[in-house]
Amino acid sequence: MLRVLLLACVAAAMTAASADAKTTTWLCRPGLAHDPCTPNLTATVITGGRSTVERPRRNASVDCFYVYPTVSGQPGPEANLQIDAAERTVARVQAGRFSQVCRVWAPMYRQVTLAGLFDPASVAPATLARAYSDVRAAWREYLAADNHGRRVVLIGHSQGTFMLRRLIAEEIDPKPALRRRLVSAILLGGNVARGDFKHIGACRSTRQTRCVIAYSTFAATPPANSVFGRVPTGRQVLCTNPAALAGGSGKLSAFFTRGNGWVGYRDGYRAICSTAAGAHVLLVAPIGGAPPLVASAPAWGLHVFDVNIALGNLIALVRSEVAAQR
Repeated sequence: MLRVLLLACVAAAMTAASADAKTTTWLCRPGLAHDPCTPNLTATVITGGRSTVERPRRNASVDCFYVYPTVSGQPGPEANLQIDAAERTVARVQAGRFSQVCRVWAPMYRQVTLAGLFDPASVAPATLARAYSDVRAAWREYLAADNHGRRVVLIGHSQGTFMLRRLIAEEIDPKPALRRRLVSAILLGGNVARGDFKHIGACRSTRQTRCVIAYSTFAATPPANSVFGRVPTGRQVLCTNPAALAGGSGKLSAFFTRGNGWVGYRDGYRAICSTAAGAHVLLVAPIGGAPPLVASAPAWGLHVFDVNIALGNLIALVRSEVAAQR
């Protein structure tokens, strides 16, 4: 069922979106009261069985534009723009720690809900078009009123990645001036394929900019019915290992929320891109006592952990890319 929905998202990317919304409802933005994207950053970090407490400081010289995954529990296949606990929670969990390195902007959009995810037949092409039009309108509003020439990191997961794939292809990749502002695009759990963008390729070093970091995580070789790692066009799904961009294996530093704080596992997981069974995915396994991660369904792999399993690496990469682009 999820495969059908994801394929529908890709197909809808070829349809005309409805008119842009006039005003964006912002889930996160600088100066917003009770912004979920600027949480307490204090973390208990476990390294080789020993723990320390870290209190990172915020030093944001660039912006992040974040589009959240499928989380809405509203009834029916299409969410409205009301900010619910689900959106606040996922923004804190996935985007909050990026506030160390960027000002985070996150628009609400009329996404396909969890109900629509499990009933793809209820999702009309117009629903997908409206979701994208909200994201596009927010991006244009941000550029016109708030960007002021600042460099930008794009961050998306799952449905958010599908939105950003189209946004990059239509609004950024063809425009040299906007490409120059792009630090990188972190597009996780969305089957980004080689050739999706004409001018923006995969990140292959920690100092490369204007590039894409994309992967889907699995704990084992994906089954034949896996939702992620394969696309029907015959092209290869992109896998960029955030712990070893040039290739090979590397160690991931994961961060998960715990109450109002965080627990981190520095070098707690080993990761390597794999093409086993024709699926191009990031295989991960715990090392050094980090907890194993359990897939909610074999076809999904470790989808819900895509961001947090490598959150420490991703933030370090953004920091390195920002320094390289000065």
